Parts: sequence; C-alpha cells; structure tokens
Amino acid sequence: MNAEFIEALGQLEKEKGISKDILIEAIEAALISGYKRNFHSAQNVRVDIDRMSGRVRVFARKNVVEDVLDPRLEISLDASKEINSSFELDDIVEIEVTPADFGRIAAQTAKQVVTQRIREAERSIIYQNFIEREDDIVTGIVQRTDNRYYYIDLGRVEAILPHNETMPGERFKHGDRVKTYVTKVEKSTKGPQIFVSRTHPGLLKRLFELEVPEIFEGIVEIRSVAREAGLRSKIAVYSRDTNVDPVGACVGHKGVRVQTVVNELRGEKIDIVRWSEEMDEWIANALSPSKVTSVTIYEEEKMARVIVPDHQLSLAIGKEGQNARLAAKLTNWKIDIKSESEAVDSISKTDSNSEVDFDSDLSTEES
Repeated sequence: MNAEFIEALGQLEKEKGISKDILIEAIEAALISGYKRNFHSAQNVRVDIDRMSGRVRVFARKNVVEDVLDPRLEISLDASKEINSSFELDDIVEIEVTPADFGRIAAQTAKQVVTQRIREAERSIIYQNFIEREDDIVTGIVQRTDNRYYYIDLGRVEAILPHNETMPGERFKHGDRVKTYVTKVEKSTKGPQIFVSRTHPGLLKRLFELEVPEIFEGIVEIRSVAREAGLRSKIAVYSRDTNVDPVGACVGHKGVRVQTVVNELRGEKIDIVRWSEEMDEWIANALSPSKVTSVTIYEEEKMARVIVPDHQLSLAIGKEGQNARLAAKLTNWKIDIKSESEAVDSISKTDSNSEVDFDSDLSTEES
C-alpha cells in the first residue's frame, strides 16, 4: 500500500461517509489474521499502517519475563535490555517482523476489507432510509416472482410482497409498476429486508393523504379505517375547520379524488363517513349508506343496538354481513342491528311475557 491508497480512503470518506480511521483500523485487524494464516505464526502481533505514507509494518509483541517458556510470546529481561535499557519485567516489547512479501498480502486484504465495509455502509444507509419509511407508501417495479413472493425493485433495494398481501384476483407480471405499503423493515446478513403489502388498511389511508391536500395540510383528519381488501372499505374523517366538509374534501369535485384511490385499488368500494364525538351519531354514520332510525348505546358492554327501517335492513347488514362488520371494525364497537318490525315484535313479546307473569302471580294469590 502507498500514499495514493490513503488518499483513496480519504475520498471514500467524503463520498460514502465511511471514516478513514475506522477503515484503516479494520484493515489492520484483518492483516493480523492474514499474517498468522499465511505465515503460520502463533505470535501475538500488531499491524501498523502509517496514516501518511501507507507503509505497513508487523510487530511481534512479547512479554518481558525472568525465565522464557515460550519464545514466540516472551522475551528475557536481558534480551529486552539490549533493545532498550528502560525495559522492566512485565513490560511489552515490540519487535518488527514484517515479511518481505507482506505488501502483496496487505493490498489484497485491504481491498477485501474496503469492499466489505462499503457494502455494509451502503446497507446501513438503505436500512436507515427505509426504517423511516415504515407505514408509508413506496412505488416500485415488479422484477420477478416465485410461489410465495413478488420482488419489487425500489431502486437500491428489493422489497418483498407476499402473495397473501395482494388483493383477491390481483396478479402482477414483470415490469408492472405498483404502489405498496411498507409494513416492516428488518436487518439481515444479506442487507435490509423490506416487506410490503397491498391489503393493509394503512395503504388506503396513505393514498387518501396523497390525493387530498386538506389531509396533507392537517385540516381534515382520518380518524379510523376498516378494510376488506379488494372488496370494500370504510374511512372515518373529521374536519378541524367547520367551513371544510371532510367527506366532500375526500370525494373531490365530481368524485375525482376518491375515484383515483378506487382505481389504484382495482375497483375496491370505499365508503367515506363523518366521524363524530357523539357515539350514537358516529355509529349511525358508520353504517352508511343505510339510514338509521335510532341508536341505543350500552357503554359498559361497548355495544350499540341499532334500529333501521325495514327496507334498509339488508343494506345495513350488507352482503354476507360486510357492511355491519366493517362498521364494527371502524368504530371498535359491537353493533346489533334490527329492523323496525323486529324491534316492535321484540317489545310486544316482552310486554306479553310480563302480562302472563302478572296474571300468574294473581292466580297464586287468589288460591
């Protein structure tokens, strides 16, 4: 190694942000192993690289002892005095043992260490960049697929999209451009692993943040999201400005904003409902598009009993219970839905049972 190599390390420090001193220390540590391996030495050695010239030297480190048992690790007091009269017992004496052709080994080792450290530094930078993008949207190109995953090229790294994190019927081919939601970033021996999803409720939330300026600016807030990916979703929105309609802001002029999100999610139906501090109103809104007659709140059970017009019952419940299920997820409350007729019948039966019990009590008293 020479001065040009040291200058190159300085340039790497500027370009890659890898400390020159840390690199040199790593090369020195690697050269110790290289020396012992190539020259079959069991000596305790130290490698020194001159920070200016790049000159590499190897020093054997020996303890000063009274009686030498292992000459590879020890030196007598008399022998140490010949080197320097100031040495005493238990001091460490360093004797240069640099092999004649050690420069070649040093150059090869330095190249390997620098290459490895550059790779590690780049992986660390990528990891730091993407750990900050957890719970965010990334856009990439589908590179390849296997039985379990799609591999999405994000530029400097590949993201992993599991097949079970894609929407029903969704298939991608090489070269497709796709938006995904970063669910997890992990370190591995091969570099950072980035897991993404197309089914996560967070994807819906981030898409609306991209399309609706009022959300990005903090005027409109998404309070809750419930999603059955590829089929139907509900989002609850709230406006901090009484002059801004949160639902209208998300729908956009002629529905253009919500339609952009729907198109990205391959036609997934989206209900946008208004969040309310009043729980009865909030639950009624969550069951949109059905109309609600009344809502009775049971705080302790965290349950609501909802009455809807007879002709609205199927709409309130939804196909295979989907609307009611999503409303329950959105509000995090149990919701019991009955039609007006069912509610009346239930009251009538309750009254009838009460009358029977009353008559029975009278009969008992008379007898």
